[in-house]
Amino acid sequence: MTAGFNSTDSFKKLKNAAENIKQFHLRQLFVENPNRAEQLSLKTEHFYFDCSRQLVTKETIALLVKLANEMELKSKIDAMFNGEKINATEGRSVLHAALRDANPRPVIKEVLDHVKTFSKEILSGTKTGVTGKKFKNIVSIGIGGSCLGPEYLATALRPYAQPGMNLIFIANVDGADFTEKTAGLDTADTLIIIVSKTFTTAETMKNAATAKAWLLKGLNNHPEAIKKHFVAVSTAADKVSAFGIDPANMFGFWDWVGGRFSSSSAVGALPLALYLGYDNFAQILQGANWLDRHFQSSPFENNLPILSALLDIWNINFLGYETRALLPYAQGLAKLPAHTQQVEMESNGKSVDISGQPLYFPTGEIVFGEPGTNGQHSFYQLIHQGTQIIPCDFIGFVKPQYEIGVNSATEVNHHLELMTNFLAQPDALAFGKEDSNKAKNFPGNRPSSSLLLDKLTPFSAGLLLAWTEHRATVKGFIWGINSFDQFGVELGKVLGVEQRRLMLEFNATGILNTQGLNASTEQLLKLILIDNLNP
Repeated sequence: MTAGFNSTDSFKKLKNAAENIKQFHLRQLFVENPNRAEQLSLKTEHFYFDCSRQLVTKETIALLVKLANEMELKSKIDAMFNGEKINATEGRSVLHAALRDANPRPVIKEVLDHVKTFSKEILSGTKTGVTGKKFKNIVSIGIGGSCLGPEYLATALRPYAQPGMNLIFIANVDGADFTEKTAGLDTADTLIIIVSKTFTTAETMKNAATAKAWLLKGLNNHPEAIKKHFVAVSTAADKVSAFGIDPANMFGFWDWVGGRFSSSSAVGALPLALYLGYDNFAQILQGANWLDRHFQSSPFENNLPILSALLDIWNINFLGYETRALLPYAQGLAKLPAHTQQVEMESNGKSVDISGQPLYFPTGEIVFGEPGTNGQHSFYQLIHQGTQIIPCDFIGFVKPQYEIGVNSATEVNHHLELMTNFLAQPDALAFGKEDSNKAKNFPGNRPSSSLLLDKLTPFSAGLLLAWTEHRATVKGFIWGINSFDQFGVELGKVLGVEQRRLMLEFNATGILNTQGLNASTEQLLKLILIDNLNP
C-alpha cells in the first residue's frame, strides 16, 4: 500500500531542504552555479521551460522525483491511460486523453466524424436555417467545463476563425449575459448549441429556454425553427428530443469524460469546428496528443506537466506558497487563467484523501491571472513588494499572431515590446533591486517559471490544454486525493432548488413561507421578493 504523502521518507527530507533553501537568495544561487539556467530547464521541439528562477536546486528536484516515485506516480498515470476506474467515488474511468489519440476508439471516431460532417455542412452553406440564410453566428450555451475550456481555445485561436463566423459563449444565468450577447444577432443566421450532459443543468436549461423563446419570436414561430437552429451536446436523448432538437443533431460523450476535461470531446469539438473549421480543431487534438505522449513517456525530471506539478507541490507544501499567478504574455490567452482556475481548484480543492480520510496538509492552490502587460499595471505591485510570496508562471511566444509595427535601430515592434516585459518581469521578481529608500526596495527572491513556445496556433493551444490537465492530475495523484469528482458544487445546487421552490410558491400565492430558514437567508429573501432596498 502506498505511504501517505506526508509520511514518506522524501517528505521529511524535503522539509529539511525547504529550511535550507531559505538561507539562500536566488541572486546567490545564480552566482554560485553559472550553469543553473541550463541545468534547470527543458527543451523540446515545441517548448522551452525554464524553472531556474524557482527556489530549488538540482538536489531539490531529485527529492521531488523521489517523492513522486514513493507515491507510485507512474503506476497511477498508467492506470488512468489504461482506463481503470480511478475516479473511485463515482466508479468511473478517466479517459479524456483518449479523445485525442491518433487512432481513436470507434465510439470516439464516430462522434468526431459526425462533428466533421456537420461542421462542413454548416460552413459550406449546405445546411441552413429555416429562411435559407447561411449560419454565421454560433451561440454555445453551457457552464463550467462546458464553457471555460472551449472559450479559452476559441479566444486563443481567433485568427483562425473561418470567414464570417462568430462564436459566442453564454454561461451565466444572470439575464444580462444572454441579453447583451444576443443583442444585434439575427435569429435567421444563428445556430444554438446546448451543452449539458444530462440536459438538466439548472443554469444551462434556463438559458436554453430563454434562447428557445428568443429564436421562436425572431422566426415567427416557424414550425422547424428549433429543429433547424438548435443542436445539443448531451447524453440524454429523450430530453433533447423533448426540447424539440432533432436527435440526428445530438452529439454524445461519455461518463469517463469529466466536465473540466471535456474540451477535446464534442463539448469543444462542435463549437470550435464550426468556428475554426474541423481541420483546425484536429490540430488542437494533435497538440494535446503530443503533450499526452510526452507526459506518458518522458522521465519525471524532463517532463513538463510532472515537473510543473512537482514545483507546485514544493511551493505549496514545503515553502507555504499556496497561490499561483498565471501570466500569459499573449492577449489570445486571456481566458486561459479562468480555465486553469476550474481545472486546478475544482479538481484539487479537497480535504479528504481517496479513501475519505481527513488530510493534514494543504491541497489545491488559488490560481489567478491576467495577460501581460495588463497585469503589470494591476496586481504586480503585490507580487513584487507585497508581504505574500506568489509563485508565477510566465508564458510567451517567439512569434506573434499579428505582425504590427516594424523593427529599427530606434524602435521595436509590438511583439518585441511585449517580450521585453516577458523577459524583464521574472528577473525583477527573482533578483530584485536594493534601494536605500525602502519604498523603492525590491526584495526579489520571488519564484517563477517561464514557458516559451514558437507561436500561438491550434497545435500549441492544444499542448497548453493538456499541460493544464495533466499538471493538476499529477498533484492529485501525489497528494493521494481524487482529482476527478467535484461534490463541493452540489450543496449549493440543492439549497438553490429549495429557494426556487419558495419563490415559485410566493409567485403563486403572494405568501412567503420562511419556516425553517435561518435568519440571514430570511432577511435577504424578504428584501428580494417583498421589501426591496428602495421601496
